[in-house]
Amino acid sequence: MTRPVDRHISQITRKTLALVLAGGQGSRLKELTEWRAKPAVPFGGKFRIIDFPLSNSVNSGIRRIGVLTQYKAHSLVRHLMQGWSYFKPELGEFLEILPASQRLGGEWYRGTADALYQNIDIIDTHRPDYVLILSGDHIYKMDYGPLLAAHVERDADLTISCLEVPVAEAANTFGVMQVDKSLRIQGFEEKPAEPAPLPGQPDYCLASMGNYVFNTRFLFDVLKRDASLEGSHHDFGKDIIPSLIGQHTLYAYPFRDPVTRKRAYWRDVGNLDAFWDANMELLGITPELNLYDLDWPILTAQAQLPPAKFVFDDEHRRGMATDSMVSGGCLISGARLNRSLLFSNVHVHSYAEIEDSVIMPEADIGRGARIRRAIIDRGCRVPEGMQIGFDSEQDRAAGFTVSEGGIVLVTPTMLQQNVHYWD
Repeated sequence: MTRPVDRHISQITRKTLALVLAGGQGSRLKELTEWRAKPAVPFGGKFRIIDFPLSNSVNSGIRRIGVLTQYKAHSLVRHLMQGWSYFKPELGEFLEILPASQRLGGEWYRGTADALYQNIDIIDTHRPDYVLILSGDHIYKMDYGPLLAAHVERDADLTISCLEVPVAEAANTFGVMQVDKSLRIQGFEEKPAEPAPLPGQPDYCLASMGNYVFNTRFLFDVLKRDASLEGSHHDFGKDIIPSLIGQHTLYAYPFRDPVTRKRAYWRDVGNLDAFWDANMELLGITPELNLYDLDWPILTAQAQLPPAKFVFDDEHRRGMATDSMVSGGCLISGARLNRSLLFSNVHVHSYAEIEDSVIMPEADIGRGARIRRAIIDRGCRVPEGMQIGFDSEQDRAAGFTVSEGGIVLVTPTMLQQNVHYWD
């Protein structure tokens, strides 16, 4: 039997419209976002980054979703059409793609707030009581139901989902909230050098996750007012939130693990090192992000592929993988993988060695190639005998990108292979 609290949350989620901000360029990911928006970047062996907020929404019981796109959105839109088109309109469910289409005036989306403002008429047709605004480029699993329930129970105008992070970690990185003991927001700074600590916890502060719950009519009023202001960046963090403090009821909602009550898993994979780290974390025996959790599945577009195959068992030509994840359609032909993650349809030829690397779909690793601490983009054809990740100067001379942490990014363009249209 459904408990009253579950019934309360389910009623709220049915009255909620989730809007995923997915137009970001993700320039800190360098050439990885040269031909795709950041939310469309592959992650975790078979997913894309946007699959995480979308899966969170569906698993939370929110089945009215809009995705706002802008920058190089073709692969993102195709992924949404192939993997997220199963909603039942006869039950009031949908996933709508909302591209920047100059609906109000002649501007593209000028900021996160403007993206919503330009779609006010569409949002209004759905008559939601609450609008849940989600960033489309973070990796985490979160039940939005308790967040929405807390918003309603506090009679808040705006609730901001937050992380409790060390002050040093938040400095110059996150939007940080000042709160009282009841978690009512008293102040907000965008990427401060000296973040305001939590009451009674001088070493920690509350950093914004970029997820917001608004009462719909209040949101419309706020967006219209911001649109009329000259000099506004039309951004939630820079303009909207600071303008509301002291004038309206704003609360913070700390995102905690429901079992341990400690800070929950959340990753901003905004640069190459963070992206590589987050993928490598998945290879641990018990990673913090459990992709095998059947109670909270991460959904995606599912290609019809054969199982991964490992062939040859000769002394010096053995197809094998240790501490690795290998997706469907892969063929490991007399090659060795160690602490690596292979997406679908990767072919690794004999005597090749791959270590501590992320190999994206349809890559082909030539015979005898050696790769370590690298990200190989989709469709790359790594030539026979090539070495990547052993000499940074050699990698740069070859035209590859080397991150501050020494991770090497290789794309088809760098290999003079024009296959970016695949993605």
